[in-house]
Parts: sequence; C-alpha cells; structure tokens
Amino acid sequence: MSSINQDVFDKVSGVLQDLFELSADSIHPSSNLYQDLDIDSIDAVDLVVELKKMTGKKINPEDFKSVRTVEDVVIAVEKLFV
Repeated sequence: MSSINQDVFDKVSGVLQDLFELSADSIHPSSNLYQDLDIDSIDAVDLVVELKKMTGKKINPEDFKSVRTVEDVVIAVEKLFV
C-alpha cells in the first residue's frame, strides 16, 4: 500500500474498530466485511454514515454496493477525494 492508502486504511480500520468493536488484528485489506468481520447490511449503512462524517463528502450508496472487503472500502473512500 502507498502512504495515502495506508492513511485511509488506518482511518477506515479505526472506524471499524470503534463502530463494531473489532480488534485491529482482525482488520486486514483482504478481510471480507460480511464473512470475516460479521458486518450485516444494517451495519454497512452505519459504516457509510460514519465514512460520510469522516470524509465530509456525500456518499452515493451505489458506490458501496460492490464493496466486499476492507480494501474495497479504502478504494471507495479514496475515490471521494479524486
């Protein structure tokens, strides 16, 4: 990961830890949100709300429909700043 990716990953990881009481050790770029981290669809909505607060950007729910892994979340967040 580049330093920008690492920064975004760290922020996303922090949100996941705070919001869902996950340990930092369980959060990896390849972690599947639904299978590995046990996040359900309602949790995913909460995650989008927190990411909106974190970024200050409007988030299109369509952009998150294909998100499956932590890395997918990081990439989607990075796209908000392009």
